[in-house]
Amino acid sequence: MRVVIQRVKRASVTVDGEIIGAIGPGLLVLLGVKQGDGERDLEFLVNKTIGLRIFPDEAGKMNRSVLDVGGELLVVSQFTLYGDARKGKRPSFTDAAPPEQAERLYELFCARARERGVAVQTGRFAAMMDVELVNDGPVTILVDSPE
Repeated sequence: MRVVIQRVKRASVTVDGEIIGAIGPGLLVLLGVKQGDGERDLEFLVNKTIGLRIFPDEAGKMNRSVLDVGGELLVVSQFTLYGDARKGKRPSFTDAAPPEQAERLYELFCARARERGVAVQTGRFAAMMDVELVNDGPVTILVDSPE
């Protein structure tokens, strides 16, 4: 599994002109699932995402997590994180998980984050979405689950 984590002042997801998820300060999480990923990968990334100390403390150092600051998550499924563009001009998505597997792990990621006390908003799985954000910093972190 792979996540792109962006610290945001605010973020939202719109589908067909309707805002379906929006957060204030927190993290926009773009989540990709590859073939063979499972719950172990999921647990690692949930814990890493909500425990990542990328919010400033009183001294301005990145020393606080989304939990510490009471921030929210906006989690958006994005299979294109496993696009392979090393050959040719068109990316290959053969490493991306099939939709059934990806959707199950996406929903489970959101549920596990909620269980740990984080408010979670979501996009809509497999929909064409418009994602808007105000990146805070900017701070953008890429995390892969152990293989």
